Amino acid sequence: MGQNTAVVIDDDPDVRALIVNILASSGFEVFPTDNGVEGVEAVFAHDPVITTLDVNMPGIDGYETARRIRERSSTYIVIITALTDEADAVLGFSVGADDVVSKPFRARELRARLLAAQRRQATGTGAPTALPVTGASAAVAAAAPALQPIGWNGLKLVRGAHEVTVDDEPVSLTRTEFDLLATILESAPEVRSKADLVHSVRDDPRLLPVSDADERAIETHMANLRRKLGESAATPRFIETVRGVGYRAITSSVES
Repeated sequence: MGQNTAVVIDDDPDVRALIVNILASSGFEVFPTDNGVEGVEAVFAHDPVITTLDVNMPGIDGYETARRIRERSSTYIVIITALTDEADAVLGFSVGADDVVSKPFRARELRARLLAAQRRQATGTGAPTALPVTGASAAVAAAAPALQPIGWNGLKLVRGAHEVTVDDEPVSLTRTEFDLLATILESAPEVRSKADLVHSVRDDPRLLPVSDADERAIETHMANLRRKLGESAATPRFIETVRGVGYRAITSSVES
């Protein structure tokens, strides 16, 4: 994966030029396209660390574009859209997007989000940089190599290998879903608030404000994560929702 490579997919030439300029001024080699089909081809050809895409485009829309990209690529997908309904963001996350930014956007904030995404991809692990590991597993997490599994109740995560299994069966997660799960497991038995989790997946702690939309995005990512792990919020096996606070790992034995 090219750590300084990005693909921009947007049919609006002005918006496309602005995003290209933001990325290029941040040191990226940028490959712009104006439609989803060519955008998918560009991602597969250049293996970018970051891909931005619009929703309303001719041919295939941004959701289908993201779905096709995610089938073969772990690029960090940012949907940049004028659609503001919560359902639109939920759909974006469900097809594999890592972040959703609404138009009009502030160039400085978008640059900060994209650079944070680049840092996360560059580590190869997505490990948060300023949210310390705490709780009962902190000493183990600090001393253990990245290839040592962590988990309970049939769930295992290996951060260094970016692998998750449930009852020894592999589970495919997006990078954001993986980072959320890793942060929650490594923090056990403490609770992580939604704001904490926003900062952890950005890898840009405390520099950007956490909005209601950011916290709703965490809720959507968590719903997708739970679905892939085969559990529900009503009958959790791995992650407990602490109402009004956040999420924590279930470390005691539960019936599957």
